[in-house]
Amino acid sequence: MDIKIKFWEKIRILRNERNLSQESLWFKAKLHRTYIWNVERWEKNLTLENIEKLSKALNITLNELFNDL
Repeated sequence: MDIKIKFWEKIRILRNERNLSQESLWFKAKLHRTYIWNVERWEKNLTLENIEKLSKALNITLNELFNDL
């Protein structure tokens, strides 16, 4: 499986475990909704800075985020 698919699958699982909507995750991560939408459709790649924002919004470390990918 492609690393991008694995990554977004993990984000989705973590988001659901925390009962966060997509909109609330974007808001907590301080990322624009259309940016995330384009990333999820693989039209853009996430930057390291934005991956860090997602991990903070999900309240996990970067190691935890990339564990088992």
